[in-house]
Amino acid sequence: MSSITIDNLTKYFQNNLAVNHINLKVADGEMIALLGPSGCGKTTTLRMLAGFMSPDDGQIFVGDRMVSSARKTVPPEKRNMSMIFQSYAIWPHKTVFENVAFGLELRSVSKEQLRSRVHRALEIVHLGKLANRYPSELSGGQQQRVALARAIVVEPEILLLDEPLSNLDASLRDEMRNEVKNLHEQLGFTTVYVTHDQGEALVLADRIVVMNHGTIEQVGTPEEIYESPATEFVARFIGRCNVLPGTLLPSGQVDIGGVLMAAKNYAAGVEKGHEVAASVRPHSIVMDSVECLRDRSETNCFTAKIEHHDYYGEFRDYTVRLQNSEIILSVVTPPHIRHEIGDEMYVQIPPEACRIVPRSASITAPVAEAILSVISDQ
Repeated sequence: MSSITIDNLTKYFQNNLAVNHINLKVADGEMIALLGPSGCGKTTTLRMLAGFMSPDDGQIFVGDRMVSSARKTVPPEKRNMSMIFQSYAIWPHKTVFENVAFGLELRSVSKEQLRSRVHRALEIVHLGKLANRYPSELSGGQQQRVALARAIVVEPEILLLDEPLSNLDASLRDEMRNEVKNLHEQLGFTTVYVTHDQGEALVLADRIVVMNHGTIEQVGTPEEIYESPATEFVARFIGRCNVLPGTLLPSGQVDIGGVLMAAKNYAAGVEKGHEVAASVRPHSIVMDSVECLRDRSETNCFTAKIEHHDYYGEFRDYTVRLQNSEIILSVVTPPHIRHEIGDEMYVQIPPEACRIVPRSASITAPVAEAILSVISDQ
């Protein structure tokens, strides 16, 4: 296994900056997820890692070996990496065994060793009894397992996956996601996993790299990314979140259109007197018909009216508007808590659940639409 070092990696497509001078280190045996909306640069980064593209600037190292630079790019077949594509890319005229064996045949492995390694790889992905079938006789999930077996049978230093589960239906995605996680835990390959699905990234990755407009917005564990977003973009992109633009006052409160909100959780880079965004997870908000404590400025207790209600089985999602303001919040409650549209309630936002982040100048209309599209697919 090997570590990966990405140093100042840059890629242009004509005049468009697809990957903007990014830096990243991946530890030996670590699984990271490159996560972001379409066009953020994650797949371009992966293709440069694989050797299918050369960078316009910067370098990529595997261990101490430089494999990519603007002057020299080691070809994919000499990198000891395996890549799994979104389309599976398995040959329809070859059996499962023949598909998996192909990479070993190119390496002139002996027949006895080839058979042993192919059968072991098929057993790992639970396809041992289907070795003689053709792809047309397999389900989508089984075909993806063939791609996984073909990738691991050559014993690569690094495993690259490009949206590998996006063609599967929801139940198969969950099943294969667990398979990928088990495979990584069992074999320990250094793994780079590209996805736009935040659920996949949160479940699979040791660390998540959130990308936007060719740059890295934040790198952290799933817990860090979800609970402590560093920017407005990350707060909006990862999970359900209320993000409220405002101004950070000298008192530490945020002025959101005339409504003052106390906070105890500040990201790096926020400055008093500057524009910020208050991010609050819907499940952190308490909603009840009982009035909050009297000192509402300190407890973030507000009167609100329910404007919309969605029932999801496992929870209820209420849309409420704070009284005498334009502030609209999403509030998630357990399914047994039921209120009616038009009910007046009290909502309380614990100050420690209010994360203050810098405003993101890169939140443009197309990006916002992409974020909403991704969230609606979850």
